[in-house]
Amino acid sequence: MNVPIWKAIVVSWFIALFEYCLMVPANRIGYHQSGVTAFQLKMAQEIITLVVFTVFAVMYLKEPFHWKYIVSFVLLLGAVYFMFKK
Repeated sequence: MNVPIWKAIVVSWFIALFEYCLMVPANRIGYHQSGVTAFQLKMAQEIITLVVFTVFAVMYLKEPFHWKYIVSFVLLLGAVYFMFKK
C-alpha cells in the first residue's frame, strides 16, 4: 500500500473518534440499565474490538490468520465466561 502516513493517521483518528462516540454512551447505558459491572462491560468491549480488528486485518490488510489466533480467542472467550459467571 502506498498511502501517505498523514492520510493513515487521519483515517485512524476518524475511526477511533467514531468508535469512541459509540462506546461511551453504550457503556453508560449498559452500566446503568443492564445490571452488568464495569469490568464486564470492558471485557465485552475488548472482545468486540478484537473481532472487528481481526476482520479488518484479514480482509483489508490481507494478514494471514494463524491457528494460534484461534487458540487465543478461545482463551479470551473463557475469560469472558468467567467474567459473566454468577
